[in-house]
Amino acid sequence: MRRFFWSIVFCGVCALASCDKQPVVVVDDTTDSSLLYLGADLSYVNEMEDCGGTYQLGGVVTDPFDLFAVKGSNLVRVRLWHSPDWTAYSTITDVEKTIRRAKSAGMDVLLDVHYSDKWADPSEQIRPKAWSGITDNAVLGDSVYAYTYATLDRLASKGLLPTIVQVGNEINREVLQEENMQSTSINWGRNVLLLNRGLSAVVDFSAASGTVVETMIHIAQPENALWWFKEAVARGLQSFDWIGLSYYPKWSSYPLTSLSRAVDSLVTTYGKRLMVVETAYPHTLSNKDNANNILGQDALITGYPATPDGQLHYLTDLVAQVVAGGGSGVVYWEPAWISTGCTTLWGTGSHWDNATFFDAYNGNEALPAFDFYSQAY
Repeated sequence: MRRFFWSIVFCGVCALASCDKQPVVVVDDTTDSSLLYLGADLSYVNEMEDCGGTYQLGGVVTDPFDLFAVKGSNLVRVRLWHSPDWTAYSTITDVEKTIRRAKSAGMDVLLDVHYSDKWADPSEQIRPKAWSGITDNAVLGDSVYAYTYATLDRLASKGLLPTIVQVGNEINREVLQEENMQSTSINWGRNVLLLNRGLSAVVDFSAASGTVVETMIHIAQPENALWWFKEAVARGLQSFDWIGLSYYPKWSSYPLTSLSRAVDSLVTTYGKRLMVVETAYPHTLSNKDNANNILGQDALITGYPATPDGQLHYLTDLVAQVVAGGGSGVVYWEPAWISTGCTTLWGTGSHWDNATFFDAYNGNEALPAFDFYSQAY
């Protein structure tokens, strides 16, 4: 297990404003708040390699997990879908492969459980088909509990237990809704019941197995987290260890220079550790393939051009903002989603090739963005 202290620069091979506060919630937090996670979501790597993609450092093809570890990443985030019938990836078998590679490279793991057969995000929270038609919320909660517990039990039996489990992904709206019946309003009683069952499964597994697996609740954009946690905690959301945020300037009302204010408000109000578990920034506006780039001109911030140095500058300033607000980590979303002949639900290629840590026009050579892992924050 490798973690960073804010005041220490990772060496050796790595050398290659105030918000309105809600009433403080008293919690029991025994973790070391000086530890800083700097990581990467590498959920796409297995698929990219199966599609013929490679990654280079100094012109030499390298294992991406080893590369991230050598450069200083100490955490790998990986998503898990329940039973996807449209892809062979992000299944439990694929996740096991990713966790094994991450642990072999010496990195901790954040397991991102979507509780869906595909993307769960602010636009939709579709329950797995296996749970479709369940109208009794208590029964649905039992399904969440049993699935979460069984997943951890399976991973533990193979020596692949994650350090942190995300109970849901970008759960701004109510979780586990039926497909084609998505609602933007939230039934908080139902919502909290289901989330508590997922959290309880992690807590109970930890107790039964004599291990410590931490829990995280993940909301997209800090301005949404400010109201969401106020509502959820007031309605009985049980204790958890981490607040997870997505922070993309393109979709957030918080400018980068003010992010520390939101982080400070969340950390001091709820007494939890906080990590930005998704962020990204383009290093070019060029598009390598036929898949449109999600992050274009509208994703840019004044002073941070779409260049390799601009991308690195964004990341170092972002981490500084998170640390200044009392946060404990930053994870970059899909820095290895390179352009290949693979298809997504929306096109052939990568919709992120201009926002990875690799130069698509130079054999996927590693870019300066990797240096954000080894800065002194």
